[in-house]
Amino acid sequence: MSRWLDHLRAVDGVAENTLTAYQRDLAGFLAFLTGHFGESLGQRPLERLTISDMRAWMAHERGRGVAARSLARELSAVKNFAGWMAERDGFDATAILAARAPKYRRKLPRPLAEDAAKAVLETVELQSEEPWIAARDVAVVTLLYGCGLRISEALGLEADCLPLGESLRIRGKGGKERIVPVLPAAREAVSRYVALSPWPAEAGTPLFRGKRGGRLNARLVTRVMERSRMQLGLPASATPHALRHSFATHLLAAGGDLRAIQELLGHASLSTTQAYTAVDAERLMEVYEMAHPRMG
Repeated sequence: MSRWLDHLRAVDGVAENTLTAYQRDLAGFLAFLTGHFGESLGQRPLERLTISDMRAWMAHERGRGVAARSLARELSAVKNFAGWMAERDGFDATAILAARAPKYRRKLPRPLAEDAAKAVLETVELQSEEPWIAARDVAVVTLLYGCGLRISEALGLEADCLPLGESLRIRGKGGKERIVPVLPAAREAVSRYVALSPWPAEAGTPLFRGKRGGRLNARLVTRVMERSRMQLGLPASATPHALRHSFATHLLAAGGDLRAIQELLGHASLSTTQAYTAVDAERLMEVYEMAHPRMG
């Protein structure tokens, strides 16, 4: 297992959080098989696995309350491990790879309406009496909405990126890099924050800092969003991550190309980005239902 995880880390650039989840998922699968076969596991018991054995494991997982989405992730980890063993040892992984993941309904992203997103940007500035902290929070949320960044990506920026140009190199999940365009509003927001900040923007230091000068904690940005959405009467789904959803949805509504949006978001798979087309269609139907003249 450790060699497989090392392979994922070194060759595929899988993020540490994903590796931890994969390790837990595979350990659970192997523990089930030990009880299922009544013997300690080596390669031989794995080789004689059948579709029935895989179904027995999935039934066991559902029986202990594992949701369909989580089980699909567990199966993905098991299949990845089996595929790696097949390439490395000539292991016959047919039964494992043929197992079908349970169907589940993907949760749709919950973006803000365009006017609500703009209102959030304006309201965030009112949450702190310290001018530099208010400017900092505005700069962060402007990058989330204006560039489609994850909160971890925005807070992971170093002062080396200054002064911001027309594009920004982002290191995303699994260490994958992408280039995102930076709108003038985002450049201005960051410049204002840097000018007001009491901390020097030196190379190798965090761009966004907390009160004591350390790297800004994501929880503080979440709290600012909470206060802002309560003042605006927005739902609990109006989180920092919802600004990234809003970036994608509003681009798509304006005629943006799905492939281009995929690259801007840093999604490994186009199917992840396609969730925004469902959001767009859902909103279109809501407008249709409200506006279409009903036949009496």
